[in-house]
Amino acid sequence: MSDKVSKKMSQVSRRNFLKTMGLGTAATAAFTIVPRFVLGGDGYIPPSDKLYIAGIGVGGKGESDLTGFAGTPDGKTKGNPKAKIAYLCDVDDRQAAKSRANFPNAKYYKDYRVMLDKEHKNIDAVSVSTPDHTHAVITMAAMQRGKHVYVQKPLTHDIYEARMLAEAAKKYKVVTQMGNQFASADYVRICKEYVDAGLIGEVTRVTTWTNRPVWPQGIAAPTGKHEVPKELDWDLWLGPNKFVDFNPAYVPFNWRGWWQFGTGALGDMACHIMDAPFRILPIDFPSEVECSTTTIWSDQFKEANYTESCPASSIIHMKFPRKDGKGDIKFTWMDGGLIPERPEELLPEEKFGDWGNGYIFEGTKGKILGNYTIDPVLLPTQRMKEVTLPKPSIARVPGGPAGHYTQWVDACIAGYGKIELSSPFEYAGPFTEAVLMGNLAIRSYGMKGADSRTYPGRKKLLWDAKNMKITNFDEANQFVKREYRDGWSL
Repeated sequence: MSDKVSKKMSQVSRRNFLKTMGLGTAATAAFTIVPRFVLGGDGYIPPSDKLYIAGIGVGGKGESDLTGFAGTPDGKTKGNPKAKIAYLCDVDDRQAAKSRANFPNAKYYKDYRVMLDKEHKNIDAVSVSTPDHTHAVITMAAMQRGKHVYVQKPLTHDIYEARMLAEAAKKYKVVTQMGNQFASADYVRICKEYVDAGLIGEVTRVTTWTNRPVWPQGIAAPTGKHEVPKELDWDLWLGPNKFVDFNPAYVPFNWRGWWQFGTGALGDMACHIMDAPFRILPIDFPSEVECSTTTIWSDQFKEANYTESCPASSIIHMKFPRKDGKGDIKFTWMDGGLIPERPEELLPEEKFGDWGNGYIFEGTKGKILGNYTIDPVLLPTQRMKEVTLPKPSIARVPGGPAGHYTQWVDACIAGYGKIELSSPFEYAGPFTEAVLMGNLAIRSYGMKGADSRTYPGRKKLLWDAKNMKITNFDEANQFVKREYRDGWSL
C-alpha cells in the first residue's frame, strides 16, 4: 500500500470508509487494497456493522453487562458478535480490574466526561452501570452527544430525572434500554397472554414482594474519618451529590441502602417484579400512595429515626387509574422479607412459589401467581389443567433475559425506531417514576409539615403526575427532584 493511500485511509472514519471508497467500478479496483476483515466473509463482520460500546461503571453488574453485550474471553458467554467493547471507564481501578482483563484492547478512562469528549467520534453507544445517583447525569451527557444508551435499573435516582431521560430519548432519537433484563423473559409474555385471554377476568388488585434488602438498611449513618483508597476518585464517585467524607460503608456495594446514593429494595428489585403488572395492565402513573415502615429502636429503647438510610422493611400501597377509564387498580409492594397472606386457593402441600420474590394478580374470575424468573400459574393450580391455555401470540425475545443485551445491540445498529425493544425509555421512564413513587412515600414517612404536624404514614399522598407534584403535603416534593452540587446538571 502506498504512503499516499495509507494516509488517505487513516483520515477516513470507519463509519464512512465504504462510502468514501465508492460503489462503482472505481470501488472494485480499490478493494484490492482493502484489508480482508473489511470485505466480510465467513467469520468476519465489517467495522461498519459493529457497535462500538463504552462501558461506564465496569465492575460488579457493569462487568456482567459488558460480557452480556460482547461475551466472555473463555466463550462461555457468547454475547453479540456485532458488539465491540472499545472503551472502559470507572472511578475505581479496583472495580475495573476484571473488565480491563476481559477487554485488554479497550482504552481506559476514569472520568466519563473526559472520555465522551475525547472519544466522541469513536463511540456509538454507552452502557451505564454506576450507582443509582449518577445514572441520570451520565446518561443525559451520552444522549446529548447522540449516543445510544443502555442503563442499569432503576433508570434514575429521582422521579424528575426519569421524566427528563424519557423526553431526551425522543428528542435525540437514540436507541435506549433499561437494564431490567427479565423484561425480555418469556414469563411476562405468558402472563400477559393469560390476562388478555380473560382467564382471570378484570384485574382489580396486584400484590408484589421481595426478600431484599440483602445489604445494611435501617441503621445510623456511618461516622469517622477514613483514608480514600488511592485507586478511587471519591469526588467523581459522588458526582452530582453533596460532598460527604469517604466511608467504606458506602463502597463498593452497600451504597444501595443510603438515600443519598441508592434507592433501596424498591430500586433494586421492583424494576423486575413490578414489570409484569406495569407491562400487562393499562396503567402508567399512580394517583395516590401511602406506606408504613419498620420501627427501629435504639439501645435506650427509644424510637430511632434514621433518615439517611432506607428502612429495614416497608409496605407501600398505590392506586393506579386505568388508562381505559374502567376504574382503578390497587397495588401493594412489600419488602424486607414481608410477604402477603398465603392465597386460599393454594392447597396446604403446595409451595407458595420461590417465594422470596413474587406477584399475585387478583381478577374478577381468578388469580395468577408468579415470579420474575418462572412461568405464572393460575389459582387454584388445578385450573392449569381444566382451562384451555392460550397459544403463544406475543413474540418472544430470543435468549430471554440474555437476549435483552443482544436486542439492544441489534437495535442500535439498525437505527432509532427500527427494532422494538423490551424496555426503552418510553416505557422505562414512566415505569421508573411509578417505582420511585414508593420511595417518595417512604422518605416522607414521619416528616413534620409546615404546620409542625407529623405526616402520619398511612395518610394518602395525592399525586399530580402531569406536574410531578404531591398536592396535599408539599414537604414530600423535595423527594421528586434533588439539588445537584455546583458543576453538575442535566
